[in-house]
Amino acid sequence: MSETSRKLTTIFCADVQDYTRLMGKDEEGTLATLRRYRDAMTRLIEAHGGRVINTWGDGVFAEFPSVVEAVRAAIDVQNELAGYNAAMDTERQMLFRIGLNLGDVIADGNDLYGDGVNIAARLQSRAAAGGIVISNTVYDQVRNKVAVGFDFLGQLEVKNIEGGVPSYAVRVGGVQVVDTSVDGRARPQPVRMPEDTTKEPVLLDWRRSYGALFVVAVGLAALNALTWHGEFWAKWPILALTWVGALRFARSNKRIDIVIARMIVTGIGIVAINIFTWQGTPWAMWPLLGLAIAAALRWVSRSRSDA
Repeated sequence: MSETSRKLTTIFCADVQDYTRLMGKDEEGTLATLRRYRDAMTRLIEAHGGRVINTWGDGVFAEFPSVVEAVRAAIDVQNELAGYNAAMDTERQMLFRIGLNLGDVIADGNDLYGDGVNIAARLQSRAAAGGIVISNTVYDQVRNKVAVGFDFLGQLEVKNIEGGVPSYAVRVGGVQVVDTSVDGRARPQPVRMPEDTTKEPVLLDWRRSYGALFVVAVGLAALNALTWHGEFWAKWPILALTWVGALRFARSNKRIDIVIARMIVTGIGIVAINIFTWQGTPWAMWPLLGLAIAAALRWVSRSRSDA
């Protein structure tokens, strides 16, 4: 028997709105769409450092060690699935609701139990189709770290949790922030939070991600200039810092495949090395050719899996 332990983690819970209706209209088509959407969700979850724990029925259950990455993954999931749905007939569109909670849970092997899990499931049921609802524990950690807005939904009643759980809706495109008709009961309308406390400027996010790399690169260039002996030695560490920054940017941009993005960044780095060590031979063409073939094969395989 596996041993149990407790840990603090971020729970991601998602399921499909009107799944029974979709299955009633077209079982095989709905299952095919569900597989495609789950594959996309799994890819984005793993890209943000999370892991899928379970997929039951029409649901997806995952956990993240980082609260910020969990929210970013949820936003990327809804944005990517919205793109899929835009290309489909309205009656066949598959809309997921997502709930996120940061809480203490019981880990039993690969399974998780406890109020932390139950709260995430309740938050998910509160979200509108295509929307995201988070608990106050998640909100407290991400409100100044992600460039999105939030709407306060009030106290969410949860079994065995006295006083309920304060919840917030994440603003995702034009999606209604909260489901107002679950079980036929009216839901409280969101209370708009002040913009300066719920939305971080994109510039600040860039400073946190790339500011240190830029400062170090400028410092190296200045040091090279102050100790100049006819050689621009700083180009190598600056190239390495640029490569790290480009990989970080590619990882945060989920509009492109992360594997293909890494190949592109690596190819640019190889070209730069060839230029810096130029002796009349464009040797970089051969590894570039290999990377191009690998990227093309990756693109073809992704296209087939999304079809």
